[in-house]
Amino acid sequence: MAQRYVRPDWVRRCNAMAGAAGGAAAVVPLRADDLLAAAATSLGLDATDTSAFTLAGVDGDWEDRFRRLVAAVDDSPLHVVGRLMTSEELLRGLRTRALLARNLAEHPEVRDEPIEAPIVVTGPARSGTTILFELLALDPGVRSPIAADVLHPVPPPGVGRAEVLAMTECEQELWADVQPEFAAIHELRSDLPVECITLSLPSFAGNHWSMVLGGLGDWVPDVGADLALHRLVLQTVQHGHEPATWILKTPGYLLMLDDLLAAYPDARIIQTHRDPAKTMPSTVSTTAMVQWLRTDEVDLDGLAALIGAVFTDALATVARRRADGTIPGIFGDVRFADLMADPVAAIGGAYAQIGRPLTDAHADAIRAYVRDKPRGKHGTHRYTAAEWGFDADAARAQLADYLSAFAVPLEP
Repeated sequence: MAQRYVRPDWVRRCNAMAGAAGGAAAVVPLRADDLLAAAATSLGLDATDTSAFTLAGVDGDWEDRFRRLVAAVDDSPLHVVGRLMTSEELLRGLRTRALLARNLAEHPEVRDEPIEAPIVVTGPARSGTTILFELLALDPGVRSPIAADVLHPVPPPGVGRAEVLAMTECEQELWADVQPEFAAIHELRSDLPVECITLSLPSFAGNHWSMVLGGLGDWVPDVGADLALHRLVLQTVQHGHEPATWILKTPGYLLMLDDLLAAYPDARIIQTHRDPAKTMPSTVSTTAMVQWLRTDEVDLDGLAALIGAVFTDALATVARRRADGTIPGIFGDVRFADLMADPVAAIGGAYAQIGRPLTDAHADAIRAYVRDKPRGKHGTHRYTAAEWGFDADAARAQLADYLSAFAVPLEP
């Protein structure tokens, strides 16, 4: 990675200071008890009582997951800035849990909020899921998980909307400050919808952690617990408003459709499709960049092997199960090439498949959004399959049945 990207001077210097202080762990220590006490104290809670962070009947043994996660993180080869970013996320997650618990005690009716027939975008990473997510969020009849809302579903006492936006803006846009090339891969802003793995970060059970940090010892994701916290966050944000159709998104749902449909049986799933010779290497480059934000040690060969195996199996399995009817759910499909050529028509076709009309207002909003946010606004993410450990012909051959089933065009 060091041969591909040059760190900004401020990041390089922050990381280098660890040498004079005994290492990155000495500059930014990560200990579960200290983090718990700091989060509790910041909210005026008893620093020795972890029950304030417990969401009874929601996501199980959160404390065991948290302690395992922190121990694994502390053993990871994170640099100073990486440890700082991760420490902030852990503290925010704890504070969010405590605020959710307090709100739930005051408003138990939150658990009765209906989350009905959400529209869920999933598909291979780098297959247009993000721009599709943003375009679907323009539908006047839906609600999307805007970063400022779901990162702080219960704002701290005395903190107004402007402060929430400022806190969210700092955290979301910091990623591109740490490595400017990240903005060309994935734009993060306080006013944009965020992926579900970000929304449910405080479960300490989801794939946010394995994505940003790689190997994490004996900590493992717990999909059921993660989706339970996910639902509570949506219910909390929705409480006090008319129930809405939520637009949700995470490429990882492709790997866990049964779990998703167990949590949201009436979900409408829009699956994106793109040439695997494009999606596989781009997924590796994106994941490598996300990890590079926090560590100097990124295993590119391991990432390529893992991502190739996992997404090849997932795409082939979903194609087979959709064909033979062994997976429940209502699906719509969007090919990347169609989305780039005519987003209104592509979305209209997917909406027709899931039984939702595309309104004139939504179509006009799509055209305006695409006009004002042209592709490559923050630079172009250029890559080849070989640069990131893939043979294009081999990747396509392994997924020949999938490509045929969804008429996915091959790209140069």
